[in-house]
Amino acid sequence: MEDSSQESNTTCFVPPSIARVPLLTGKSYSHYTPCPSAVTPQSTTSSAATPKQDVSSTPCVLGVDEAGRGPVLGPMVYSAFYLPMDLHHSLLARDHSFDDSKVLTPGVRANLMRLLCTPGHALHESCGWAVKVLSARDISAGMMRPGAAVYNLNAQAMDATIEIIRGIVEECNVDVREVYIDTIGNPASYQAKLEKIFPSLKITVAKKADSLYPCVSAASVVAKVTRDIALELCYEATLEATTDLVENKSPETSWGSGYPSDSKCTGWLRRNMDPVFGWGPECRFSWGTAKEMLDMKGGAMVDWPAEEEEENRLTSFMAPSASTGSSTRKELHTWYGSKAVEIL
Repeated sequence: MEDSSQESNTTCFVPPSIARVPLLTGKSYSHYTPCPSAVTPQSTTSSAATPKQDVSSTPCVLGVDEAGRGPVLGPMVYSAFYLPMDLHHSLLARDHSFDDSKVLTPGVRANLMRLLCTPGHALHESCGWAVKVLSARDISAGMMRPGAAVYNLNAQAMDATIEIIRGIVEECNVDVREVYIDTIGNPASYQAKLEKIFPSLKITVAKKADSLYPCVSAASVVAKVTRDIALELCYEATLEATTDLVENKSPETSWGSGYPSDSKCTGWLRRNMDPVFGWGPECRFSWGTAKEMLDMKGGAMVDWPAEEEEENRLTSFMAPSASTGSSTRKELHTWYGSKAVEIL
């Protein structure tokens, strides 16, 4: 588990899902809460010395949602949230009014997150959760791979979902029976893919799942709060670095929500663009907003060296092969020689 110190200049509650070192250096990471006291995990051992009736595991329901899919700044956060099935609606919907995070105020979301992290509170004792924080740098690196190697956002989102479900079910040994997920694209195809990976789970993928199923609503709150605090801490670090480099630089109040449609965000990008390097690991360079600014609004053109002439290539200094077969035999993979073919 990464370092998750809660000291910050921000006035908001900083949850344990914030790991400063990877966050501020542009690395993706995961965080899992301990299994809550109200949830008995499945036994990891099976022996004759342990009678079956000793302890039975707690059947749980699990929801998955994300925050920060569209912004040009900051990470995308996936969250999985689980609790006993018999508390699903009563604890989340009736007692604490969890809902789609977009319809809750920032103050309400922060308070719910604080309660989830407060020992002794019913939410803390009954609910567990996990997050996968995908950094802007890693998202862009995947999306900008050449050709068929491209790792698009949907694939990254699917892998994040699989990772946190697998972590809770297989590593934390939580007895998850039902899973509810807010969809990416077509719900039926997304659900079919997950059912192949987790055949023992009853999986439901639906549009607007964060307003239909309380466990998905709770996952959306965890993801949103984690994303918002992560964005704020990244901004603080960036602001501190730029004011240290530029004397008497007037401090900016915010870079906004990080979405391209936010004028604060695009304004900050324009004012803080390095002509060669663009921005730091907080920016998704694969987004059209960043690409356009670098290409058309003052970015320095860089001439990359052309491929070396044939006669200057390393392979030209090697002894030619006796065979004049395929050109691949003239390349570096024959440096160590080739195995003779046995003729029977």
